[in-house]
Amino acid sequence: MTEPWQESAPGVLRLPSGRLVRGRALRRPVPEGPRPTFAVHLLGKRPPEVPWESVWLRWPDFRLPADRDTARAVLTDAWERAAEERVEVACGGGRGRTGTALACLAVLDGVPADEAVEHVRRHYDRHAVETPWQRRYVRRFGA
Repeated sequence: MTEPWQESAPGVLRLPSGRLVRGRALRRPVPEGPRPTFAVHLLGKRPPEVPWESVWLRWPDFRLPADRDTARAVLTDAWERAAEERVEVACGGGRGRTGTALACLAVLDGVPADEAVEHVRRHYDRHAVETPWQRRYVRRFGA
């Protein structure tokens, strides 16, 4: 098992199970401290290479994932890995797509789908999950 994220570090969300996941904006520098061991990059175009394991989930800004089956598989893998690894979820601004993905991780972790957006807004960023269709995606993710 890798050393976990510091719960008090910027962008770190504690899920009900105790798993810690970091959300962040790719447009900002990588925060000081430990690096992720695994990252999910939520962008409309291929992200730059990083020196840790990462996966690109094609997800245009203000939209939904291009392939929802792939998104479910990637997010499930990220949730499973968060039990033992430092997992990071990131998009350009760190709010809309990142917040949506974090809310989906919360659903996987047992938060009711209709409460997951509020959970992420309360514990990660009050502006997370920016569009009505992103909120709807989270509600349907639990189905």
